[in-house]
Amino acid sequence: MGMAAVIYRKGGPDNFAWEEIRVGAPERGQVRLRSTAVGVNFADTYHRAGIPHPMIIGDPPVVLGFEGVGEIEELGPGVTGFAVGERVCTCLPPLGAYSQERLYPADKLIKVPKDLPLDDVQLAGLVLKGMTAQYLLHRTHKVQPGDYVLIHAAAGGVGSVAGQLARAQGARLVLGTVGSKQKIASAESSGNDRVFLREGFVEATRSVTAGRGVDVILDAAGEPTRSQSLSLLAPFGRMVHFGNASGNPDIPTTPGMLLTGNKGILGYSLSNLRKDDPRHLVATARQAMDLLLTGQINVAVVDKLPLEQAALAHRLMESNANANAGKLLLQVRL
Repeated sequence: MGMAAVIYRKGGPDNFAWEEIRVGAPERGQVRLRSTAVGVNFADTYHRAGIPHPMIIGDPPVVLGFEGVGEIEELGPGVTGFAVGERVCTCLPPLGAYSQERLYPADKLIKVPKDLPLDDVQLAGLVLKGMTAQYLLHRTHKVQPGDYVLIHAAAGGVGSVAGQLARAQGARLVLGTVGSKQKIASAESSGNDRVFLREGFVEATRSVTAGRGVDVILDAAGEPTRSQSLSLLAPFGRMVHFGNASGNPDIPTTPGMLLTGNKGILGYSLSNLRKDDPRHLVATARQAMDLLLTGQINVAVVDKLPLEQAALAHRLMESNANANAGKLLLQVRL
């Protein structure tokens, strides 16, 4: 038994109910986890509200959340390589992270290195963001020494990690955009050489790069940045679309435009990655932890609330009051 933030119908944050749920014993291949910290993501708000999104799985009643940190309480039949009491992370469906206890498949668990100098709240702010940044800058476009990089929403959870990672990989120039003056300092501390307000970023980027353009653009904002960004790509540059926080994009693009400019547009979605071999995803998450161990990246936690205040966390996320200046987390109290 344990408490959880449950939704019984899709809609606003007030639809959360804080109540007791029955967890039960783990089945074959599962473990029972005691949660300690949970990461709040935009996909959670889409799921709660009923907004179409690739990560949406199932219908209410449901416990949201797929990113979290916890401790193994019980091993199910056939589970090897883990031990009761071990600290672990989750960053993939199935859902259920907004709970004190949950069942989870062992093959998707991520072991936390014993020498990792982070508490559970800090760690919950890294796993999904660090893994996403790893994929963006290694698989969708592997940043090379000398590359010019532009990151939209540079003060956000992924953006702040991606800026640091691009710098660690030898990027010559890392540029970022933010939506307000209050977020400039946060973005500047995350590996960005220059930070621009979203308004006027096209002219500012052209000026700083002396008309050269950039080799890769990472965009989770959507509109209005994406339709304006294509012109900033240098020859053989790539724009990576991995979210629509500010609206769905409407890029007036034809194959001919990409052909003549030697440019490319790519997409990234965790919903497709979760269909891959879980071992590869777990290895990528461990790589993100290694970056913390070596001091190449750090994690900014902007707010932490008790799990029972999940509704308030969602209001903050959707109001953009602070959730895009770092990571918003829920702390679990038994």
